[in-house]
Order: sequence, then C-alpha cells, then structure tokens
Amino acid sequence: MLSLRLSVQVAPVLTMLSCLLSRGVCQAVAKVRPTSYPTFGSVLRAFTTSSPKCGGTTESASVVTYSQLKTMLSSQNIQLFDVRNPDEHLAGRIPQAVNIPLGILEESLKLSPEHFRQIFELKAPGKDDDNIVFHCRSGIRSSKALDIARQLGFNRARHYKGGYSEWAEEGAK
Repeated sequence: MLSLRLSVQVAPVLTMLSCLLSRGVCQAVAKVRPTSYPTFGSVLRAFTTSSPKCGGTTESASVVTYSQLKTMLSSQNIQLFDVRNPDEHLAGRIPQAVNIPLGILEESLKLSPEHFRQIFELKAPGKDDDNIVFHCRSGIRSSKALDIARQLGFNRARHYKGGYSEWAEEGAK
C-alpha cells in the first residue's frame, strides 16, 4: 500500500523531470492548463499536436519581411525565386525574381550547376547560401517551396511570406 501511495506521489515529479529533459514535451505541457497536474494523456495530446519540432527552426528565422526584401534587393544580395505559375509571373513580378514554378522546383534544385545555368541563365543556388528567398502570391506556395528546399539541404533558404500581394500593396503606397 505504501509503494502504491509513493508511486502516485512520484508520478507528477517524473512528469516534470521528463519536461526538463525534452524541450518538445515542455512546450506541450505549457499548453495544458497550469492549474491542474498534467496527466499522461493531456501531455501526450499536447505533445503530438504541438507544431515546434526539436531542433527545428523558428518561423521568424525562415521568413523575410517586406523591409528585409527591399534591403536585399537594393544591395543585390539575393537569389529570389518566384514559385508562381508563369502567367502569374508575367502579370506582375518583383524585380530580380526568377520564375521557377513550384511544380518543377524540386527537379530544378537537383540540377547540376551547369544545367541550372543553361535553363535559368543564372548561377545555381548553393546549399550553404543564406540569400535564397522564395516568394509566391500570398506565402502558401513559397512555404511549400521552402520545405522542398530544406529537404534537399538548402537549410538557410527563406521565404517572403507576404508574397507578391504584399509587394504590390506596399509599392502602391
């Protein structure tokens, strides 16, 4: 009986220790109401539905703002890829943007540097480049493009979340 009572008292302590050992679990526990002791089920639910991944980058580190994009463009320190369809790109575009539609992005990033230069008439992006930026109309396709690039090892690539919509709106001001 004493061991059962002791294990019931130790359970919350063990839960808290696991939080200290795992950043993801700690973030999940923060989603649980702080006025109650977290149960295994509530911690598991919060942990499996929380979006941060261990070792993952934060969204803010992956996003380029309008002002950052303007600075990068003015210094010509950018490899800007428009992942919209060609007709969208022709209808309006951000200066210096090269159109690589999302549907062919993965195969394009896998090309040898020579083939990339032949097709797109510019130097192929390098996996360590920190000036690669994807954009689309509103940030959805550019976010997918970022995921594709990261899976291929372009870990420092980013995306312009505001997209061409924000660019056109800000330029009109």
